Amino acid sequence: MDDTPAPFTEEDYAARMSRAARDAAETRLSGLLITPGPDLTWLCGYRPTPMTERLTLLVLTPGSEPRLLVPSLERPDAEVAPGADAVRISDWRDGQDPYAAATGLLLPNGRYGVADTTWALHLLGLQEALPLTTYRPLTVVLPLLRAVKDDHEAARLASAAAAADAVYEEILSVRFTGRRESDVAADLAHLLRERGHSQVFTVVAAGRNSADPQHRTGERTLKKGDMVILDFGGLKDGYASHLTRTVHVGEPTEEERVVHDLVRAAQQAAFEAVVPGATCQEVDGRASGLIEDAGYGEYAAERTGHGIGVTAHEPPYLTAGEQTFLVPGMCFSIGPGVHLPGHFGVRIADVVTCTADGGRRLNATDRGMAIVA
Repeated sequence: MDDTPAPFTEEDYAARMSRAARDAAETRLSGLLITPGPDLTWLCGYRPTPMTERLTLLVLTPGSEPRLLVPSLERPDAEVAPGADAVRISDWRDGQDPYAAATGLLLPNGRYGVADTTWALHLLGLQEALPLTTYRPLTVVLPLLRAVKDDHEAARLASAAAAADAVYEEILSVRFTGRRESDVAADLAHLLRERGHSQVFTVVAAGRNSADPQHRTGERTLKKGDMVILDFGGLKDGYASHLTRTVHVGEPTEEERVVHDLVRAAQQAAFEAVVPGATCQEVDGRASGLIEDAGYGEYAAERTGHGIGVTAHEPPYLTAGEQTFLVPGMCFSIGPGVHLPGHFGVRIADVVTCTADGGRRLNATDRGMAIVA
């Protein structure tokens, strides 16, 4: 059975660009300037390949038709992008000043939100061409631009999560003892690609390495008695998966069981706190508070989770001080952890979406401690 999702339509992209322009006006911006990166692909479906130093610029202004300025060499690609019919395309040629070409699309004293992926080369070029314009990072002025997913996006995230679940179930039958972290990571990457992922990330942290929350997969050989964090995912059909489970090679100690049970309870507490109107800080606090009450507060992960969509990490962030309110359609990971320096660590993460009735897990695999060989 082919589970390839239906492509997004011109109407989908037009609606996104219209909403983005409207949101810009509500924050008193003259418009948005979007260069190649996830925002450009999400808004109009255009992904320049390969990315070059040539200026590509989507201009969204309230009440005006979206405009896309591209290098003339790349115009044929832009014209067949999924959302091309929802934008007016213009181009500039090598030898011309691209920033002079852009000035006709901008207000000479406008205040614009700029995609975070914009090269300094291009931002400085625009400032020189229009010295009275001002610019603000998109994640500052519109941090939740992509945060609320529609039904089509939610379906893709659910499909990616199901694929990650299947990979986890399969990796449990793989032998761990006597193999390197990098070997198990390679198995995960292979399985993710078999399950339809076009991009993958894999982190395998065994034994004392699991105590490092920033560990990168290495050449350590796994042995009996190791706690092993498996943190993996990637992009499937343009949307991200992210799953974290902690397994054990052979039987764990009592302390290892206690800490794993604590992290599992903290993850459940944070999940139960997901309701419309709750703040990101409140969800984080449910997990971190439980860990602190158990005496492990100083070893807790710095944040409980992060938004997920066309990128694996995006707003909103479930962390202390984040007052963003949850609304139906937001998708994020919930992944508290405890890392005991020099000993071991435990982390458990699922992708969760906020619905009108509360949280809904997109990952369904068991969160208990699996024993592996």
